[in-house]
Amino acid sequence: MDNFKIKECSLEDIEKVKYISEKTFYETFADQNTEEDMNKYLKENFSYEKMTYEINNSYSKFYIVENNDDVVAYMKINFDKAQIEEGHNNTIEVQRIYVLESFKGKRIGKTLIQRAIEVGETNKVDYIWLGVWEHNIKAIAFYEKLGFKKFDTHIFKLGDDEQIDHLMKLVL
Repeated sequence: MDNFKIKECSLEDIEKVKYISEKTFYETFADQNTEEDMNKYLKENFSYEKMTYEINNSYSKFYIVENNDDVVAYMKINFDKAQIEEGHNNTIEVQRIYVLESFKGKRIGKTLIQRAIEVGETNKVDYIWLGVWEHNIKAIAFYEKLGFKKFDTHIFKLGDDEQIDHLMKLVL
């Protein structure tokens, strides 16, 4: 990650966070989902109102990765009340971690997970967990390589389509 820098975000970074959120999600899932479901998901989850709320939430942190002035990846982690489901006390959820297609293979995802681990160790959490779509085989393999293990599943709604996510965790 020679030319890359990780930056924790504040509200002044909303344009960058919104841009990278929409672009990477679309790149990752558009070819496997309907245009209607994609548009509905993007509109509901990456509106200025929702992004402002999420960035200002003291139980969440956003990190962007910049290459010079270009944003190429990001990660959102949640603590306590911001986690998308209950029952994961004293943990960190990696809710979103996405890298632009043209920057994959440059160890950016691994570096972001390492940042999440550092935050977890600093906060003395028991484990880090995340959800990954059952059909995202590359991402599942990536997380397994980093030591994450599947422990459950849940429903992820993309537009009107209910999909299954594997829940994976890394014990710290």
